[in-house]
Amino acid sequence: MYKIQTLNKISAKGLDLFSRESYEVASEIASPDAIVLRSFKMHDMELPDSLRAIARAGAGTNNIPIDKCSDKGIVVFNTPGANANAVKEMVLTAMLMASRDVVGGINWVQGLKSEGEKVPALVEKGKSQFAGQEIKGKKLGLVGLGAIGALVANDALALGMEVVGYDPYLSVDAAWELSSEVQKASGLETMLADIDYLSIHVPLLESTKGLFNKEKFAMMKDGVKIMNFARGGLVDNDDLKEALVSGKVSTYVTDFPDADLLNVEGVIPIPHLGASTSESEDNCATMACVQVKDFLEAGNIKNSVNFPDCHLHRTDGQKRIIIANRNIPNMISEITSLLADNGVNIGDMLNKSKGELAYNIIDVEGELSDDVADKLRAVDGIIMVKLID
Repeated sequence: MYKIQTLNKISAKGLDLFSRESYEVASEIASPDAIVLRSFKMHDMELPDSLRAIARAGAGTNNIPIDKCSDKGIVVFNTPGANANAVKEMVLTAMLMASRDVVGGINWVQGLKSEGEKVPALVEKGKSQFAGQEIKGKKLGLVGLGAIGALVANDALALGMEVVGYDPYLSVDAAWELSSEVQKASGLETMLADIDYLSIHVPLLESTKGLFNKEKFAMMKDGVKIMNFARGGLVDNDDLKEALVSGKVSTYVTDFPDADLLNVEGVIPIPHLGASTSESEDNCATMACVQVKDFLEAGNIKNSVNFPDCHLHRTDGQKRIIIANRNIPNMISEITSLLADNGVNIGDMLNKSKGELAYNIIDVEGELSDDVADKLRAVDGIIMVKLID
């Protein structure tokens, strides 16, 4: 019986994938094999020795202590792309709000309630102060062309925009999803100088913190409109406020507001609603739970942030052993030699590495004892060993 702990409310559509015959699922559970969560902050949480996997029902994993998990051989999953459509729709909404002062107009009309029968006439007289511009024919620049960026790009084209994207790390899979009409920028600076709208879709790393600052704003057209549905720290708030005052940036729509940007003219703060749809929550939970099941039952890994993707077809009648180790020389030789010395015959094997870590799926013929597993755990550099029946 596998034990799954939930640290947030997780969609039943995902949790129902864990059969009652093989899984126990609860928010309070002793010695869990896996944890499924959304935004719960785990950094101060003690990780139980039983824990083998953590699945974040969403893309961001900054609420999970990745380094600590890696040291203990705990595989951390996320669900890239599962909430992409929900975020895409909010980006398009934000772009329209930045173009047409709908928010300002609504707030102004709400203040007319006491005017009674005069409201229709006042609306007609005052509406010109909220006039905006159409997005058709304008140029949208996208930084990051992953699952969300590609959807935004394709739909912006359908709305009649000219679209240019910059992503030096564009994957083959992402490229297949991208319309051939999307222009590929040769450099970020080149793209910024020629766009009317900017949509940001890159992760927050040390290398991207404050990426959009005074220097980058100076490269842009006057009156550029910026949508940030990635992470707040990608934009330097002090430099942004200066750019808003000068008119370099006309509107900044962010899904990650902080106190520094509240009540700042030109800022439209949205309370992190990008992925807040029932469909998105269902999709993320389903993907997270499928990945956890496949890992616990077969040792396969997909969409891990700390270990490589690994999938090995299971052969009937063979036992399976999974091993996580430091990515150092001679590890494969040590593992296979130890198995051979203990009379274990390897039927199939897969080894993959990712940065400082490596992962092995080994199918063996015949019996596989706990004693062999203990000997493997004692090998210097091996951080996790698990037998799968």
